[in-house]
Amino acid sequence: MKNSTLRNGLIALVLLAFAFGVWKYRQPTFGGGDQVPDFSMTLEDGKQVKLSDFKGKFVLVQFWGSWCGPCRQENPFLTQLYQKYHEKGFEILSIGIENSANSWKKAIENDRLIWPYHTMESGKFNGPLATQFNIKSIPSTFLINPEGVIMGVSLHPDYLERMLSEKL
Repeated sequence: MKNSTLRNGLIALVLLAFAFGVWKYRQPTFGGGDQVPDFSMTLEDGKQVKLSDFKGKFVLVQFWGSWCGPCRQENPFLTQLYQKYHEKGFEILSIGIENSANSWKKAIENDRLIWPYHTMESGKFNGPLATQFNIKSIPSTFLINPEGVIMGVSLHPDYLERMLSEKL
């Protein structure tokens, strides 16, 4: 009886440590209140843009994929937000985690992602931006204020709109 209790306790401890490790592994590098270091991304036309190019604006950094069902479901809402708040100082920078440039381009067109700032990182979450932000799953979004500070991470669409409506 004593041995089985000890064994069960050790098993529980190992499982808890494993669960914590998985949770910690999946945490993004940046969280609410963190200053985001400047980064650059190369657009499809070869143009380079940097986060600092958007100083003074609210920026949503979006990690998504054409193959990701939840990402595709979120896209129409992001398009509505862009249309509603762009003129007031809101931008979206989209980073596609992709294996196929054709699928990525078709998804941008089909989902009517009308903002001009799109880049694609090949592979499984090991591109430079996915690595910098410690992206392990998508969709992942970061709302950054005009001073470059993260206001929220992976916000529910309704909450994201509420934040923008209060600030813009």
